[in-house]
Amino acid sequence: MNVSDRMVEILAEEGIRHIFGIPGEQIMPLYKALSESEITHVLTRHEQAAAHAADAYTRSSGKIGVCITTASPGAYNTTMALATAFKDNVPILVLTGDNDLEYRNMDRFQSLPVFDTFKHITRASYNPLNGTEAIYALKAAIYELKTMPKGPIHINLSKDVLSSEDFQDFDLCYLCEDDMSQIGDAQEMINSSEKPLFILGAGALSQCDKIGEIAHKYQIPVTTTFHAKGIISEFDDLVLGLSGIRSTPRAKYAFENSDCIIALGIKGSERTLPEIPDNLIHVNLNRDVLVGDCQIHGKVEDFLAEINFKKVSWMDEILQIDNSVYIENLDDDLAPQAAIKRILEKFGEDIIVSDAGSHTTWTTLLMKSIRPGQYLFPGAMAPMGYSLPAAIGASFATDKQVISINGDGGIQMNIQELATLKENDLDVIIFIINNSEFGIIRQWQEQVYDMKPYQVKLSNPDFVKLASSYSIDAVRVDNLSDLEYLLESDLHGPLVVEVVVRSENVPLP
Repeated sequence: MNVSDRMVEILAEEGIRHIFGIPGEQIMPLYKALSESEITHVLTRHEQAAAHAADAYTRSSGKIGVCITTASPGAYNTTMALATAFKDNVPILVLTGDNDLEYRNMDRFQSLPVFDTFKHITRASYNPLNGTEAIYALKAAIYELKTMPKGPIHINLSKDVLSSEDFQDFDLCYLCEDDMSQIGDAQEMINSSEKPLFILGAGALSQCDKIGEIAHKYQIPVTTTFHAKGIISEFDDLVLGLSGIRSTPRAKYAFENSDCIIALGIKGSERTLPEIPDNLIHVNLNRDVLVGDCQIHGKVEDFLAEINFKKVSWMDEILQIDNSVYIENLDDDLAPQAAIKRILEKFGEDIIVSDAGSHTTWTTLLMKSIRPGQYLFPGAMAPMGYSLPAAIGASFATDKQVISINGDGGIQMNIQELATLKENDLDVIIFIINNSEFGIIRQWQEQVYDMKPYQVKLSNPDFVKLASSYSIDAVRVDNLSDLEYLLESDLHGPLVVEVVVRSENVPLP
């Protein structure tokens, strides 16, 4: 048995069932071992897509998403997707190949310092110099991804290390460096509070049942970040909506009037906390994102186990606030928001994956999530090209129908993954909201920079013919009645629906 054989064996033992990637020369020993295993390898057409698919695999299911690439050309192609997972704290495993150890620091074919680059866009980046270190790195990475899910972890693997039969295998023992020293202060704040408020982030997703039980028992209202939508169904009156820059009226009122804000698993960024209140209790595994005076560095589940809550009664006060968000033109032909509203009404219980662009704003404003991991989009980094490969990853992770709502600009960033979609015959429906422009950029140009639209108009291909060239069923609609008629059908993927819409400004925060 060589290092590659043992690494694949470890992955299988840890329950890894799918790996996304593209083979190449320097990673070939690992692919040989993978080919002889029961793990399913999903061949994407671009390494960025492989990492986005692994990202959504994790977001939609809570399982570890894994992607694998060869040396520098393949590895560097993942950087945008890794930066996306890093900014959104998505725990995925990234394995990259490299030239033999003796050539790492030399100007050789496909040699570049991948490790030096990746350490800036991962929570940890390992660079093993022998077989024992490689096995250690993998076990350490899996442990960290399961117990301290802060973001992507990278292991850079030289070809000779992967082929080596000289390694030691051993069990690992870890101690988590938590800091719960302010738990007493947090308890005092909660004891004296009459108007507590939960703000829930992605770091609280694993405790959704427990938090739901606490919120209902003690009548504590809940707001969420973008990535925690659905942690408690957004149809529940206790759930006030998004916090931060896209606050709903009730969430804004609660934030401004609460006497104790309990932030669980949020990053504490400016998009969620426009200001740092004095009454904030902030709990997070990641020490680097903690803000405020009462910081709890540890797991949300450990915090909840230590804290006692009391019943409060300010929900009636909050419910007096009209929580409706007025959106114009929801019944107008060719309005993107009207089309997206109908799509969400049809597929409101399925997994929805957005990209980056104006359609994401409309989707976020209009969608109510009923469970965690139902609405996926690349929030803090917001690269175009996320939705299609992410929809593929979510489809493998969950076996549920997945709906990709995309823009005509974003879809073309990774449109080659239509081949992956068709090859695996996935139940993914892609709605391309086609306004023939980069709409958000055009809006910024006009409203912020007082300039005429410049380099934002798109001369698009025929998306129906393009999808058909991949042997994927496709249809185009250009009015609301035709879209509504189509949505009355029992639709299944692979399917591409081009929805022709007009240019429309999104509501600014």
